[in-house]
Amino acid sequence: MVRVETGGPGVAEIARQVAEQAWSEGCELAEPADRIEEPLAGGGVNQVSRVGPTVRRPVGPWTPTVHRLLEHVAAAGFGGAPRPHGFDPQGREILDFVPGAVAHHPEPDHAWSEATLRRVGVMLREYHDATEGFGSQGPWYLPPREPAEVICHGDVAPYNTVFRNGLPVAFIDFDTAHPGPRLSDVAYAAYRFVPLSADGDLGEQSRRLRIFCDAYGLAAADRPGLPLMVRERLHALVDLMRAKASAGEAAFARHLADGHHTLYLADAEHVARHADALVHALPAGCPERLGDDVST
Repeated sequence: MVRVETGGPGVAEIARQVAEQAWSEGCELAEPADRIEEPLAGGGVNQVSRVGPTVRRPVGPWTPTVHRLLEHVAAAGFGGAPRPHGFDPQGREILDFVPGAVAHHPEPDHAWSEATLRRVGVMLREYHDATEGFGSQGPWYLPPREPAEVICHGDVAPYNTVFRNGLPVAFIDFDTAHPGPRLSDVAYAAYRFVPLSADGDLGEQSRRLRIFCDAYGLAAADRPGLPLMVRERLHALVDLMRAKASAGEAAFARHLADGHHTLYLADAEHVARHADALVHALPAGCPERLGDDVST
């Protein structure tokens, strides 16, 4: 279950503290002379803007940890994530703007192609492998989970994926990154990209789930636990939404008012109810990983 910290300083105070820390540590807070700020689509929780070749996002206590993580995976050869560039004078983080289009709702057809499904599986594996050796020291937005095999992204979905020429090229929004088991991230990404929704066709979901697991190279021992991990992740998401809404965060209150939680709970029960069928569709062995290397 996800723990949510609802106390502590407000967002404005956190932004001020992070900006002051960045200045004291000598982080570059570069601003172009002809600064033009363009709000970006999406941003269901955070307001995100583009300034030239960079993106500006609100910060939290976890932001310096996420910046270290992004530098770590870049140094390990993973090219499917933005690089951090410190903080701006408003206290917002500065990240690379990754050229392309994010698959916001309603998602374009290419978000559901088999090529996308395979490539996301490969990208997620490449990212996980690149996080090895980073360690578990936070702070993190979400608490670490055991076994802490990798640093999970925490929210791999079409709305956090940049596409170019109809294919995924990068993941964005690493705020929910946290140490945890590979299976947790794989299960949630499968839920979003297969997708494993209650109104889907079970046969097609089973077929696409196998494609995704094979592309990632999910170990045979982990596969039987995937459906119940999906259910666990969705219940944790609903718990998070309710806690954040109760703490006064308008975006989460809006999600509840729109009934997002009822959809997630229905999807969770669908996956749990058909767990045996979904697991049966997965091969007993762990094949060679499929797909392209996305590290360059």
